This record gives sequence, structure tokens and C-alpha cells, in this order.
Amino acid sequence: MKDKIIELESIVKNYKVGTQIVRALRTVSLNICRGEYVAIMGASGSGKSTLMNIIGCLDTPTSGKYVLNGNDVSRMSDDQLAEIRNSEIGFVFQVFNLLPRHTAVDNVLLPLVYSGIRKAERKQRAEQTLTDVGLDDRMSHKPNELSGGQRQRVAIARALVNKPSLLLADEPTGNLDSKISEEIMKLFAEIHRKGNTLVMVTHEEDIAKHAHRIIRLKDGEVETDEMNKNPIY
Repeated sequence: MKDKIIELESIVKNYKVGTQIVRALRTVSLNICRGEYVAIMGASGSGKSTLMNIIGCLDTPTSGKYVLNGNDVSRMSDDQLAEIRNSEIGFVFQVFNLLPRHTAVDNVLLPLVYSGIRKAERKQRAEQTLTDVGLDDRMSHKPNELSGGQRQRVAIARALVNKPSLLLADEPTGNLDSKISEEIMKLFAEIHRKGNTLVMVTHEEDIAKHAHRIIRLKDGEVETDEMNKNPIY
């Protein structure tokens, strides 16, 4: 049995909107093991974005326990959560979130600045990671000089450069056409084959089918949690 990287136990998340209490997550419990490739699906309002924010240590649960790679993060302070995010999690967002005035290599090495790594090693690791995602000829280009697919590859390299325990992707192909989306999903498959743990939040069935396990949320609860017997690639 593989060791668990994510342990969610009876996670509840409530929000107060005016005088109303919105129950975004209702007693969600699930485990994800090291090396898994998981898609989290659900309609708008199902709780998938809230669950992603909790898994990514961007938010904390109202109640319940969350252990990430052996660390109980459910009761950590904001500073502790920030440290865990930088060391344990690589984020890939729909909107890329690249710094427009910085080159690809400078965007990628940014997480390493906060890790206390020497400047020469930061550059070397950033360049190697860009090479790994197929952008060895675009290192000195700025985001506005890159296509949408290339910008997402820079974002993926930035997410990987710190060698995180978990790669968390939020609608990673949402701003890309179908051809480029397929290229990005092939890259994710390669990243997974190298032993990385991937958790992807998506509302697109054809994108979710690349994952090896699909968790569907409905009304803040896990509706189904099934292995995908025929993942694409």
C-alpha cells in the first residue's frame, strides 16, 4: 500500500454570507496516496473550489482534520500555511499568474528565492525545469512573447521547480483551445509517470478522463470516488 500524502477526515467548511450560513463542504473524508493522479469534478457550487483551496492550504476547514505529507495543516497559522505551500505544493492555475515583465526563467525561479537557495543554483534549476517541459528555446522570452500553451508550460515549470510533494492544478486547460489542451495533458501524463502526485480540479469530462481516479462532488459531499480503468495516455 502506498503511503498517504493527503488525509482528509470529516472536513466541513461553512461561510457566512450576510445572515446566511453557506455549507460549502459537508463532512468530506478521503485519502490520496503518493504518486496518484486524481481529478476532482463537480458542477458550479458543488464545493470543488473550496476543497481545492483547503487541499492547497489556501484556506482552513471549519472543522475536521487535514494531514498533508505527515503535517497536520488544519490548525496552522497563516505564516505556517504559507511555508507549507511553498515547500510542499506546486500550483498551476487557469490564468497562469505569470509576472509580465519577467522572463520565463525569472518567473520559474521565483519560488526558489523564498527557499534560500543560492542565485546560481536557482538559475540552473529553473533552466533545467524549463527544458523538462519543452521550453529550452524560450527561456529569455517574456509572457507576452509566448503562446497560451507556452505560458502554461512556464507556469507548470514554476510549480515543479521546488520539487513539491503535490502538484495541484485548477482548471489547467480552461484558457486553452482543444489542441493545446491535449498537449498540456500529455505533459501532465509525463509528469505523473515520473512519480509526481497530481490533483486536478476540472469541470470538463474529457480532461478528467486523463486522470487515474475521478472524485465527483455534489452539494459539498463526495458523490462518487472511482478508479478510471482506461485513462487517456
